[in-house]
Amino acid sequence: MRWPKGLTGLCYGGDYNPEQWPAEVWPTDVELMRRARVNLVTVGVFAWSRLEPQPGRYDLDWLDRVLDLLHDGGIRVALATPTASPPPWFSLRHPDALPVTADGVRLSHGSRDTYCASAPAYRAAAREIATALADRYRDHPALALWHVHNEYGTTCHCEHVAVAFRTWLRARYGDLDRLNEAWTGSFWSQHHTGWEQIRPPRATQYLGNPSQLLDFRRFVSDELLAAYVEQRDLLRAATPDVPVTTNYVLGGWVPVDHARWSAEVDLVAIDHYPAEAGPGAEEQTAFAADLARSWARHGQRSGASKDPLLSDVVEAGALPSGAGRSAAAAPKGRHPPGGPAWLLMESAPNLILTPGRMHAKEPGRMTRHSLAHVARGSRGAMFFQWRASRGGAEVFHSALVPHAGPDSRAFREAVSLGVLLDRLAEVDAGAVPARVAIAWDVASWWALQATVLPSAQLDYSAEVSAAHRALYRAGHASDFVTDGDDLFGYALLVLPARYLVSDRYASRIRDYVAAGGHLLVSYFSGIADEHARVRVGGYPGALRDLLGIRVEEFHPLDPATRLPLSDGGTGRLWAETVRLTGATPAVSYAGGLLDGLPALTRHGYGDGVAWYLSTRLDDDAYRDLLARVAEAAGAEPTCPAAPAGVEAVRRSTADTSWLFLLNHTDTAQTVPVSGMELLTGEHVETVRLPAGGCAVLREAGQTAASS
Repeated sequence: MRWPKGLTGLCYGGDYNPEQWPAEVWPTDVELMRRARVNLVTVGVFAWSRLEPQPGRYDLDWLDRVLDLLHDGGIRVALATPTASPPPWFSLRHPDALPVTADGVRLSHGSRDTYCASAPAYRAAAREIATALADRYRDHPALALWHVHNEYGTTCHCEHVAVAFRTWLRARYGDLDRLNEAWTGSFWSQHHTGWEQIRPPRATQYLGNPSQLLDFRRFVSDELLAAYVEQRDLLRAATPDVPVTTNYVLGGWVPVDHARWSAEVDLVAIDHYPAEAGPGAEEQTAFAADLARSWARHGQRSGASKDPLLSDVVEAGALPSGAGRSAAAAPKGRHPPGGPAWLLMESAPNLILTPGRMHAKEPGRMTRHSLAHVARGSRGAMFFQWRASRGGAEVFHSALVPHAGPDSRAFREAVSLGVLLDRLAEVDAGAVPARVAIAWDVASWWALQATVLPSAQLDYSAEVSAAHRALYRAGHASDFVTDGDDLFGYALLVLPARYLVSDRYASRIRDYVAAGGHLLVSYFSGIADEHARVRVGGYPGALRDLLGIRVEEFHPLDPATRLPLSDGGTGRLWAETVRLTGATPAVSYAGGLLDGLPALTRHGYGDGVAWYLSTRLDDDAYRDLLARVAEAAGAEPTCPAAPAGVEAVRRSTADTSWLFLLNHTDTAQTVPVSGMELLTGEHVETVRLPAGGCAVLREAGQTAASS
């Protein structure tokens, strides 16, 4: 991972759209940015029609002036290529480059993302505008970072895509026999005898082929990545010292494998917008930040495989680098490297965009959310957007300068946040230690979206979020790991609803547990191979021997049903007929069809332990279970003294540590920890947090680390 030269401290700013405002407003914007201590803004994201009003005719004088004003104000620029929103002339000239839906409908111009990433005309136009910007601004002193495109995620099903999909499949499978086997082509007479017979999955009479749908999501991710890499390489050639990135958008609709992409960006950058007004917003913030930090590690890997034949992400070091050494015996506090830092590129300053309505953030909540991202490794806090638009589709979107102008609570908090981020510059040196990991597999998410499941309540994202939420509430920092990540050094690994498990990954998990690792697997894991073909012989397929169980039958539950358990808890959403083949029962079902059968099992395997949970526990019970399992594995909470509702996160170097304490409750809280409180500049023996308050301690006996 690379960081812009000359950009010091934590980043603060956001998307700036000067093309939406008269030029007389620009100097005022720069003055307000200086007041708020903004030091980085993204410019030009959706400005293609202003930058190239006619084919090949560029109007860049206005952008010259903007960049000059920002530079004179001491503000650096993440200059965007505007390729997420082609101008009207492009769509009229190249109607074949407009996206086609799965229903076969070609969409019209009039919004953003009106492009097909496989259309040759679009790719050529994207390269041309990127080249024009690189040629013009390669030596501009304001340029700190290239920001390619915006939120890659557009899917198309047109003929250009059909050609590209077939090319991708040829490279992946080599011949039709392998493809037909992977796709179970004999089912419903879908055996292909010619490559030309294969098309992108369109709307069809009944159910589509789940393996084809899964491979299509993989293809779209790779195709969008190829479009990004084309622009990145042009920008790198022109400005080899300027890092290049793109902002990741999160959501179940996004056909992008961000973990894989992270080996191709110079800096992982995410956009994050919580969708709950209550405490879920803070939990979602921690979840997204931990994902981003974990993805950022992938930029450090060497030899990342680009071979599409490998369905799971395979790195040059795919086998555990620590094979043969004990995970449990790792020195206390040892953890895999926190990895290079990442950047929160977009968030909403003063609103939470809940489904159906916009919730105004309570005073101080913008600050807490921003510090929560910084606590978990972000190199700053960036927002969408700087100034609220006067018109357009997102006219009521959040902004640092709202429609009310700078004389507003939102802007005053923005100014205050800028001061706090300046005081926290030293924490940028620290990584986030984690002894607990959660398996992350976007292919399992995609596969469960493409498959008719035994229950509509099965949701990969919800299962992963539930595991993370339980660890968050238990006070544990957690990393996310993908198939190529080194597991050794983690005391506990959690596999929630890991539907797809390849033979290679199953072997790596066995090695981890045998070497002393602790593992907790939740229901509906290990069911299918990497092609979404169910493993026969009993569930959970690839993991039966490791877990010491054999599941014969699923029992999906009505959302209102609760099954009593022998420990006094309840199970919901899902249950299973579990037979023991070596494991011992830890908790059983109590009453009903499954009375006396195991709900939670424990199995010693080598030097480690493998647990299996066959039902969904309520949040409190899941928290308690993971807390017990983590403790048995040797993992401790970040700050055991922190009260419920106070988020505690630590960043550290070899000789310095900083403890973030964020009070998400509406009452004052006390935490018996001591150190230099960076937000106030005072030494404290006990931290007293007001309702909604924050503290960041350089912990007692430690000195500031050099940046």
